[in-house]
Amino acid sequence: MELQAIQTPWESIVEYRKLGGSGCSVSALALGTMTFGRETDEEGSHAQLDAFAAAGGTLIDTADVYSGGVSETIVGKWLASRPGEVTDKIVIATKGRFPTDTTDPNAVGLSRRHLDQALTASLRRLGIETIDLYQVHAWDPITPLAETLEFLDGAVRTGKIRYYGLSNFLGWQVQKAVDLAEARGLVKPVTLQPQYNLLSREIEWEIVPACESTGLGLLPWSPLAGGMLTGKYQRDAEAPADTRLSNAGTSSFFVQRSAAQRTWDVIETVRTIATEREISAAQVALAWVKGRTQVTSVIIGARTQEQFADNMAAADLVLTEKEMERLNTASEVPVDYPYGGMALLQRSRQIEGGWGPGWGR
Repeated sequence: MELQAIQTPWESIVEYRKLGGSGCSVSALALGTMTFGRETDEEGSHAQLDAFAAAGGTLIDTADVYSGGVSETIVGKWLASRPGEVTDKIVIATKGRFPTDTTDPNAVGLSRRHLDQALTASLRRLGIETIDLYQVHAWDPITPLAETLEFLDGAVRTGKIRYYGLSNFLGWQVQKAVDLAEARGLVKPVTLQPQYNLLSREIEWEIVPACESTGLGLLPWSPLAGGMLTGKYQRDAEAPADTRLSNAGTSSFFVQRSAAQRTWDVIETVRTIATEREISAAQVALAWVKGRTQVTSVIIGARTQEQFADNMAAADLVLTEKEMERLNTASEVPVDYPYGGMALLQRSRQIEGGWGPGWGR
């Protein structure tokens, strides 16, 4: 099921799509604020927010643990200092789950107690009465899922949140959450926020099908693979100073990625298409994610205004079918049973002509 684009009455460079299975529409690019208060100061953060809103962007994503809550505070100050015709269009998304107090064993997880405290604190920092999309930041193996879903259902019914979503859940966890909500007559989630990019496509094996089955929209984070897909790295060359790869330890997944042949095949394909189009590599990588099945909005994040402006240039970029296929081929992840190989034959079914060769092996 492909998510339907929304036509809007105002001029904008940004495409709008349904927020998963909800009736709310959001921009196809979302502004991620993880750098706010850490790599980007308040003035720079507000400049990004202003430019995002001016371009027609509407979905702003933050979390209670980003810069220890400072990110939410910065967003809240921006909301309070801008006129209603700007902020009324904004859809605020935040998250709760990770530790907010290392001295309190209950200040973590998806328990009713912690989520109640975390949500209240997020509302206070953001300076608003209702959060549009409240997301549980990751699965909690300790708290009963029913407890979490009942809290979220209650938060919707009392007006503290309008919708809720999941983040970093596996396929079976997504399906279990939706099934349990339906069985108990509770409000269902509308989105899932996973990592998704040309170097991280494994969610296509189980997680994307689970979201298609349940109607959840995807809000991909790290669409540029932590900067690996921006074109700033060269094979067999020292990483530029002050980049994630140059600052990474020897066991970092950035280092592991840089050692893989597939990584450089993908980067080279991205660079080639970027050169042909006379655009940046980052824009090509973002457009690929934006064009994937079930994606509602791609979360972009930047340390500087220059990075932000370059990312936003992908807002109206649509790759051709041939370009998408070149990127798909270069980034394909080798896979066998149960996701590929003979498993594809076993899952197939023909109305006429039998099962096809090799079905019973």
